[in-house]
Amino acid sequence: MNAEKRREIFTRLQAANPHPTTELEYTTPFELLIAVILSAQATDVSVNKATRKLYKVANTPRAIWNLGVDGLIPFIQSIGLYRTKAKNVVETCRLLLAEHAGEVPRSREALQALPGVGRKTANVVLNTAFGQPTIAVDTHIFRVSNRTGIAPGKNVDEVERKLTKLIPAEFLLDAHHWLILHGRYTCTARNPQCWNCMIADLCDFKSKTPLPVKGV
Repeated sequence: MNAEKRREIFTRLQAANPHPTTELEYTTPFELLIAVILSAQATDVSVNKATRKLYKVANTPRAIWNLGVDGLIPFIQSIGLYRTKAKNVVETCRLLLAEHAGEVPRSREALQALPGVGRKTANVVLNTAFGQPTIAVDTHIFRVSNRTGIAPGKNVDEVERKLTKLIPAEFLLDAHHWLILHGRYTCTARNPQCWNCMIADLCDFKSKTPLPVKGV
């Protein structure tokens, strides 16, 4: 895909959604961090249901640390891998209190040193909470990048490097959200809605479903 097509794709995505953001519900960087840790192999909908109840009771590192693993589990047991996640969240809270004065760090290295926080989670926090132009490549972004030809790659690291390099700078801050939402609701895994896609004419994917003819 050439640079002109790539720019047009993000121009259209921006026009359709000028201020995109995560569908995870949060009010502080800490709430976002915990929500993203919980969202691994889970839907945002299921995480939001859990955190709505949890954050009414405990929404700071100290409060969740005081709950402990056994106290946290009842709030998140509807989410997959909840036992492991409970241990990671409580230990993350301990480290935030011990090493960061209860604040969420703003560096990738410090974030990735927290239990349950990998590169993708760190990128989400850096982008959404702190406004850094990072790309968190999840299954949706990986699929959209490869299927459309925006930034094809064999693994998430390669796709992240290409997206960061190839997306025009003025779109980089919000590109993460546009690509996730496009993959979640339009460029879906099994039945991509090419007939309802605003960038179908710019995409490398050859749909089996004929696109609508203009004027018909």
